[in-house]
Amino acid sequence: MGEHRSDGGAGGVRGRARRALVAEGPVAARIAVTVVAAWQTALWLGADQPPVFAAIVPLVAVRSDPSAVFTTSLERVAGVVAGVLLAIALLQVLRPSTAALALVVVLGLALGMVLNSGNGINVQIAVSSLLVLANPSPDAYALDRMWETAVGAAVTVLLAPLLWPPDPRRALASSVEECRLRLGRALAGSIRVLGTDPASARDNLGLVRRETEAVRRPANEARNARRVLRFDPLRRRQRAEVSGLVRRLFLAHDLCGGMETLAEEVAAFTGRADLAADVDRARRDLAALASATARAVDDALAGHDPGPAVAEARSCFAAYSAAESRPVAVALRRPFLRLLDTVDAAGRPG
Repeated sequence: MGEHRSDGGAGGVRGRARRALVAEGPVAARIAVTVVAAWQTALWLGADQPPVFAAIVPLVAVRSDPSAVFTTSLERVAGVVAGVLLAIALLQVLRPSTAALALVVVLGLALGMVLNSGNGINVQIAVSSLLVLANPSPDAYALDRMWETAVGAAVTVLLAPLLWPPDPRRALASSVEECRLRLGRALAGSIRVLGTDPASARDNLGLVRRETEAVRRPANEARNARRVLRFDPLRRRQRAEVSGLVRRLFLAHDLCGGMETLAEEVAAFTGRADLAADVDRARRDLAALASATARAVDDALAGHDPGPAVAEARSCFAAYSAAESRPVAVALRRPFLRLLDTVDAAGRPG
C-alpha cells in the first residue's frame, strides 16, 4: 500500500514535470539562447565589464507571446535610462546612504507607475537606480549599462520570435473546440432543467454563467494571435486560418449573452405553480427549435456552414410563434432568435 502510494506520487510528479516541460520548455530555451546571444553581442561590441544588463533583457522581456517582446524590451530600456538618470541626479546632491536608498526606491517606483505598458509597475527604474547608486564610478557605469541594455533589447526583439515560437493556430483551434463544447453544454443544460424544479434551474444558471465566463476568456485573448503572426515571419502563411479561428472565438463570445438569457428565463419560470402548464407545453414545443439551434451553433463554431441548420431553426421558430403566443412561450423562444441572429451576423466562420 505504502509503496503503491509512493509510486503514484512519483508518477504524478513526473507527469507534472513532463507537462511543464512541454508547456514552458520552448520559452525557457528561447530565453537561454537569447541571453547567450545578447551577452556575446555586447562583448563583440566592446563591453569592458561583464555585460549583465544585456543578458538581463531577455530574462524579463521574453514571453510565450512573441508580440510582447518588443513592448517589454522598450519598457526595459526606458526603465534603465530613467533609473540611471535618476541615480545620477540624486548623487549630485546626496551621498550613498540609507536616506538616498529610500529616496531612489520611492522615486523609482513612482516613475515606474508612469513608464509601463499596462503590465504593472516598471520596477526596472528602481533596480537600475540602485545598481548605479552602489557603483563607485556611477557616470561610467551608467553609460555602459545603457548601451548594453540597448544591445540586449535589439538582440531580443530580433531573435526571440524566431526561436521555438508558439503555434497560435494550434492554441486557437483548441480554444475554439473548448468553447464549442461549453456552449453546447450550456444550451442542452437549460433545456434539460426547464420545468423540473427550481433548485436544478438555479444550479443550471450558475453552471451556464461559469461556462460563458470560460468562453469569454480565450475570446478576449484571441487578438494577441494576430500580433504573434506579425512578429513571426515563419508562420505568416497561417494568417488566413488564424483569422478564421479568431472570428469563431469572437462568435463564441457573442453567443454567451443568448445562452445566459435562456438560462435566466428557465430559472425564472421553472417552479412557478401558476405557470406550470405553460412551462410544460413550452418544454415540449421547444424541442425542435432547441435541437436545430444547437446544430447551427455547433456547425458555426466547428467551421462548417451553419446555413441549413439556421434555416431549419428559423422555420421551427416561425411555426412555434404562429402556434403559441403566451408570454412564457414568447420569453423562452426569444433567446433562440438572438442566438440565430448572432450566427447569421457572423457569417460562415473560416
